[in-house]
Amino acid sequence: MESKNTIGDLICGRYRLKMSGEDFRPVVMGVLNVTPDSFSDGGLHVSLDLAITHAENMIAEGVDIIDIGGESTRPGAPPLSVEEELSRVMPVIYALRDCGKPLSLDTRRAAVMREAIAAGIDMINDVEGFRDEKSLRVVSESDCGLCIMHMQGEPQTMQQHPHYVDVMTEVSTFLAKRVAAAESVGIARNRICVDPGFGFGKTLQHNLDLLANIEQIQSALRLPVLAGLSRKSMIGQLTGKPVEQRLAGSLAAALAAVKHGARILRVHDVGATVDALKVWQAVEAV
Repeated sequence: MESKNTIGDLICGRYRLKMSGEDFRPVVMGVLNVTPDSFSDGGLHVSLDLAITHAENMIAEGVDIIDIGGESTRPGAPPLSVEEELSRVMPVIYALRDCGKPLSLDTRRAAVMREAIAAGIDMINDVEGFRDEKSLRVVSESDCGLCIMHMQGEPQTMQQHPHYVDVMTEVSTFLAKRVAAAESVGIARNRICVDPGFGFGKTLQHNLDLLANIEQIQSALRLPVLAGLSRKSMIGQLTGKPVEQRLAGSLAAALAAVKHGARILRVHDVGATVDALKVWQAVEAV
Protein backbone atom coordinates (compact mmCIF):
# COMPACT_ATOMS: atom_id res chain seq x y z
CA MET A 1 0.00 0.00 0.00
CA GLU A 2 1.28 3.48 -0.88
CA SER A 3 2.23 5.58 2.15
CA LYS A 4 0.17 8.69 2.74
CA ASN A 5 3.48 10.57 2.77
CA THR A 6 4.42 9.45 -0.75
CA ILE A 7 4.35 12.30 -3.24
CA GLY A 8 5.08 11.66 -6.91
CA ASP A 9 8.00 13.18 -8.79
CA LEU A 10 7.67 16.80 -9.92
CA ILE A 11 8.19 17.44 -13.63
CA CYS A 12 9.85 20.79 -14.33
CA GLY A 13 10.53 21.22 -18.01
CA ARG A 14 13.81 19.42 -18.72
CA TYR A 15 14.02 17.98 -15.20
CA ARG A 16 12.29 15.42 -12.97
CA LEU A 17 12.63 16.16 -9.25
CA LYS A 18 12.20 13.41 -6.68
CA MET A 19 9.63 14.33 -4.01
CA SER A 20 9.66 11.28 -1.73
CA GLY A 21 11.32 7.91 -1.09
CA GLU A 22 14.06 6.52 1.12
CA ASP A 23 16.83 8.64 -0.38
CA PHE A 24 14.74 11.81 -0.68
CA ARG A 25 16.25 15.10 0.47
CA PRO A 26 14.08 18.22 0.56
CA VAL A 27 14.64 20.25 -2.59
CA VAL A 28 16.41 23.57 -2.04
CA MET A 29 15.27 26.41 -4.28
CA GLY A 30 17.73 29.30 -4.19
CA VAL A 31 16.47 32.86 -4.62
CA LEU A 32 18.12 34.99 -7.32
CA ASN A 33 16.55 38.43 -7.18
CA VAL A 34 17.55 40.82 -9.95
CA THR A 35 15.64 43.70 -8.41
CA PRO A 36 16.80 46.97 -6.86
CA ASP A 37 14.11 46.88 -4.16
CA SER A 38 13.49 43.35 -2.83
CA PHE A 39 12.98 43.34 0.92
CA SER A 40 16.07 41.32 1.87
CA ASP A 41 18.57 41.53 -1.00
CA GLY A 42 17.44 44.38 -3.21
CA GLY A 43 20.19 45.64 -5.48
CA LEU A 44 22.71 42.91 -4.62
CA HIS A 45 22.43 41.00 -7.91
CA VAL A 46 21.03 43.57 -10.33
CA SER A 47 23.88 43.43 -12.86
CA LEU A 48 24.19 40.35 -15.06
CA ASP A 49 27.71 39.57 -13.86
CA LEU A 50 26.68 39.68 -10.21
CA ALA A 51 23.60 37.55 -10.90
CA ILE A 52 25.67 34.90 -12.66
CA THR A 53 28.25 34.88 -9.88
CA HIS A 54 25.55 34.44 -7.25
CA ALA A 55 23.99 31.59 -9.25
CA GLU A 56 27.38 29.88 -9.58
CA ASN A 57 27.89 30.19 -5.83
CA MET A 58 24.48 28.62 -5.16
CA ILE A 59 25.27 25.74 -7.52
CA ALA A 60 28.55 25.12 -5.68
CA GLU A 61 26.63 25.12 -2.39
CA GLY A 62 24.20 22.43 -3.57
CA VAL A 63 21.14 24.28 -4.86
CA ASP A 64 18.49 22.19 -6.66
CA ILE A 65 16.45 24.95 -8.37
CA ILE A 66 17.33 28.58 -9.09
CA ASP A 67 14.36 30.93 -8.74
CA ILE A 68 14.86 34.15 -10.72
CA GLY A 69 12.78 37.19 -9.79
CA GLY A 70 12.62 40.57 -11.50
CA GLU A 71 9.81 42.20 -9.54
CA SER A 72 9.70 42.77 -5.81
CA THR A 73 6.53 41.44 -4.17
CA ARG A 74 7.38 42.68 -0.70
CA PRO A 75 4.46 44.30 1.17
CA GLY A 76 3.75 47.72 -0.35
CA ALA A 77 5.84 47.12 -3.47
CA PRO A 78 4.69 49.06 -6.56
CA PRO A 79 3.89 47.09 -9.73
CA LEU A 80 6.43 46.80 -12.54
CA SER A 81 5.87 47.12 -16.29
CA VAL A 82 6.18 44.04 -18.48
CA GLU A 83 8.99 45.68 -20.43
CA GLU A 84 11.02 46.44 -17.32
CA GLU A 85 10.53 42.97 -15.88
CA LEU A 86 11.63 41.36 -19.15
CA SER A 87 14.72 43.58 -19.34
CA ARG A 88 15.75 42.34 -15.89
CA VAL A 89 15.09 38.61 -16.14
CA MET A 90 15.65 37.58 -19.75
CA PRO A 91 19.43 38.16 -19.86
CA VAL A 92 19.76 36.07 -16.69
CA ILE A 93 17.63 33.24 -18.11
CA TYR A 94 19.69 33.15 -21.32
CA ALA A 95 22.94 33.20 -19.33
CA LEU A 96 21.93 30.37 -16.97
CA ARG A 97 19.71 28.09 -19.02
CA ASP A 98 22.54 25.60 -19.56
CA CYS A 99 23.84 25.71 -15.98
CA GLY A 100 22.66 22.16 -15.23
CA LYS A 101 19.97 23.15 -12.73
CA PRO A 102 16.26 23.78 -13.25
CA LEU A 103 15.46 27.47 -13.65
CA SER A 104 12.29 28.89 -12.10
CA LEU A 105 10.87 32.33 -12.84
CA ASP A 106 8.99 34.23 -10.15
CA THR A 107 6.44 36.23 -12.16
CA ARG A 108 2.72 36.95 -12.31
CA ARG A 109 2.49 38.20 -15.91
CA ALA A 110 1.47 36.02 -18.84
CA ALA A 111 3.58 38.03 -21.31
CA VAL A 112 6.69 37.50 -19.20
CA MET A 113 5.89 33.80 -18.77
CA ARG A 114 5.59 33.38 -22.54
CA GLU A 115 9.01 34.89 -23.25
CA ALA A 116 10.65 32.94 -20.44
CA ILE A 117 9.17 29.63 -21.58
CA ALA A 118 10.40 30.27 -25.13
CA ALA A 119 13.87 30.88 -23.65
CA GLY A 120 13.86 27.54 -21.83
CA ILE A 121 12.60 28.25 -18.29
CA ASP A 122 11.69 25.06 -16.37
CA MET A 123 9.19 26.37 -13.81
CA ILE A 124 6.87 29.33 -13.35
CA ASN A 125 6.37 30.47 -9.75
CA ASP A 126 3.26 32.70 -9.67
CA VAL A 127 2.44 34.54 -6.44
CA GLU A 128 -1.09 35.09 -7.77
CA GLY A 129 -1.70 31.37 -8.18
CA PHE A 130 -2.34 31.61 -11.95
CA ARG A 131 -5.60 33.45 -11.37
CA ASP A 132 -5.08 35.15 -14.72
CA GLU A 133 -6.54 32.77 -17.31
CA LYS A 134 -4.02 34.06 -19.87
CA SER A 135 -1.25 32.77 -17.61
CA LEU A 136 -2.84 29.34 -17.42
CA ARG A 137 -3.13 29.18 -21.21
CA VAL A 138 0.53 30.14 -21.64
CA VAL A 139 1.85 27.48 -19.27
CA SER A 140 -0.57 24.85 -20.58
CA GLU A 141 1.19 25.02 -23.96
CA SER A 142 4.54 24.16 -22.37
CA ASP A 143 6.03 21.39 -20.23
CA CYS A 144 7.25 23.66 -17.41
CA GLY A 145 6.44 23.09 -13.77
CA LEU A 146 4.02 25.34 -11.88
CA CYS A 147 4.21 26.66 -8.34
CA ILE A 148 0.71 27.76 -7.40
CA MET A 149 0.82 30.16 -4.45
CA HIS A 150 -1.86 31.63 -2.21
CA MET A 151 -1.91 35.38 -1.65
CA GLN A 152 -4.69 37.35 0.00
CA GLY A 153 -5.03 40.72 -1.73
CA GLU A 154 -2.24 42.45 -3.68
CA PRO A 155 1.39 43.17 -2.71
CA GLN A 156 0.63 46.85 -2.21
CA THR A 157 -2.05 46.17 0.42
CA MET A 158 -1.85 42.52 1.48
CA GLN A 159 -0.39 43.13 4.93
CA GLN A 160 -2.68 45.99 5.96
CA HIS A 161 -5.57 43.94 7.36
CA PRO A 162 -5.15 40.19 6.76
CA HIS A 163 -8.29 38.37 7.89
CA TYR A 164 -9.54 34.79 7.69
CA VAL A 165 -12.40 32.94 9.33
CA ASP A 166 -10.34 29.72 9.04
CA VAL A 167 -6.93 30.24 7.44
CA MET A 168 -6.24 26.53 6.84
CA THR A 169 -9.57 25.90 5.12
CA GLU A 170 -9.44 29.06 3.05
CA VAL A 171 -5.86 28.60 1.85
CA SER A 172 -6.40 24.89 1.10
CA THR A 173 -9.64 25.59 -0.77
CA PHE A 174 -8.02 28.30 -2.88
CA LEU A 175 -5.10 26.04 -3.80
CA ALA A 176 -7.44 23.15 -4.65
CA LYS A 177 -9.49 25.39 -6.95
CA ARG A 178 -6.41 26.69 -8.74
CA VAL A 179 -5.06 23.17 -9.18
CA ALA A 180 -8.42 22.14 -10.66
CA ALA A 181 -8.30 25.14 -12.99
CA ALA A 182 -4.84 24.09 -14.16
CA GLU A 183 -5.98 20.53 -14.76
CA SER A 184 -8.99 21.79 -16.70
CA VAL A 185 -6.70 23.27 -19.36
CA GLY A 186 -4.65 20.08 -19.67
CA ILE A 187 -1.85 20.65 -17.17
CA ALA A 188 -0.80 17.35 -15.59
CA ARG A 189 -0.76 17.13 -11.80
CA ASN A 190 2.85 15.96 -11.81
CA ARG A 191 3.85 19.42 -13.06
CA ILE A 192 2.34 21.19 -10.03
CA CYS A 193 3.52 22.12 -6.54
CA VAL A 194 1.71 24.44 -4.13
CA ASP A 195 2.81 27.21 -1.77
CA PRO A 196 0.67 28.42 1.18
CA GLY A 197 2.16 31.90 0.70
CA PHE A 198 3.81 32.64 4.03
CA GLY A 199 3.78 36.39 4.57
CA PHE A 200 1.45 37.12 1.66
CA GLY A 201 -1.63 38.49 3.34
CA LYS A 202 -1.09 36.70 6.67
CA THR A 203 -0.48 37.68 10.27
CA LEU A 204 2.17 35.97 12.37
CA GLN A 205 -0.43 33.59 13.80
CA HIS A 206 -1.75 32.75 10.33
CA ASN A 207 1.80 31.91 9.24
CA LEU A 208 2.42 29.71 12.30
CA ASP A 209 -0.87 27.87 11.80
CA LEU A 210 -0.01 27.15 8.17
CA LEU A 211 3.54 26.08 9.03
CA ALA A 212 2.34 23.61 11.65
CA ASN A 213 -0.16 22.09 9.22
CA ILE A 214 1.80 21.78 5.95
CA GLU A 215 1.21 18.03 5.85
CA GLN A 216 -2.54 18.60 6.06
CA ILE A 217 -2.43 20.68 2.87
CA GLN A 218 -0.09 18.24 1.17
CA SER A 219 -2.16 15.20 2.07
CA ALA A 220 -5.39 16.84 0.95
CA LEU A 221 -4.00 17.87 -2.44
CA ARG A 222 -1.53 15.00 -2.95
CA LEU A 223 0.94 17.55 -4.25
CA PRO A 224 4.33 18.72 -2.94
CA VAL A 225 4.29 21.82 -0.76
CA LEU A 226 6.88 24.55 -1.24
CA ALA A 227 7.65 26.63 1.87
CA GLY A 228 9.13 30.10 1.46
CA LEU A 229 9.99 31.37 4.93
CA SER A 230 13.52 32.68 4.46
CA ARG A 231 14.20 36.09 6.07
CA LYS A 232 10.50 36.97 6.13
CA SER A 233 8.85 39.37 8.55
CA MET A 234 7.52 36.49 10.67
CA ILE A 235 11.16 35.59 11.43
CA GLY A 236 11.77 39.19 12.43
CA GLN A 237 8.66 39.24 14.61
CA LEU A 238 9.71 36.08 16.43
CA THR A 239 13.39 36.98 16.88
CA GLY A 240 13.38 40.77 16.93
CA LYS A 241 16.17 40.73 14.33
CA PRO A 242 16.48 42.91 11.20
CA VAL A 243 16.38 41.19 7.83
CA GLU A 244 20.16 40.85 7.49
CA GLN A 245 20.34 38.98 10.84
CA ARG A 246 17.64 36.36 10.23
CA LEU A 247 19.78 33.40 9.14
CA ALA A 248 19.37 31.38 12.34
CA GLY A 249 15.64 32.03 12.46
CA SER A 250 15.29 31.15 8.78
CA LEU A 251 17.12 27.85 9.27
CA ALA A 252 14.90 26.97 12.21
CA ALA A 253 11.81 27.76 10.13
CA ALA A 254 13.14 25.65 7.24
CA LEU A 255 13.67 22.63 9.50
CA ALA A 256 10.24 23.13 11.05
CA ALA A 257 8.74 23.16 7.56
CA VAL A 258 10.53 19.91 6.68
CA LYS A 259 9.38 18.33 9.95
CA HIS A 260 5.80 19.18 9.00
CA GLY A 261 6.16 17.76 5.50
CA ALA A 262 7.47 20.45 3.12
CA ARG A 263 9.18 18.99 0.06
CA ILE A 264 10.69 22.20 -1.34
CA LEU A 265 12.35 25.06 0.56
CA ARG A 266 12.72 28.47 -1.09
CA VAL A 267 15.71 30.13 0.58
CA HIS A 268 18.26 32.92 0.30
CA ASP A 269 21.06 31.10 2.17
CA VAL A 270 21.59 27.93 0.16
CA GLY A 271 24.80 26.62 1.71
CA ALA A 272 23.62 27.01 5.30
CA THR A 273 20.26 25.38 4.47
CA VAL A 274 21.89 22.42 2.70
CA ASP A 275 24.19 21.87 5.71
CA ALA A 276 21.30 22.10 8.16
CA LEU A 277 19.33 19.54 6.16
CA LYS A 278 22.30 17.13 6.07
CA VAL A 279 22.58 17.20 9.87
CA TRP A 280 18.80 16.96 10.32
CA GLN A 281 18.47 13.95 8.04
CA ALA A 282 21.45 12.17 9.59
CA VAL A 283 19.83 12.42 13.01
CA GLU A 284 16.40 11.41 11.67
CA ALA A 285 17.91 8.34 10.00
CA VAL A 286 19.31 6.90 13.26
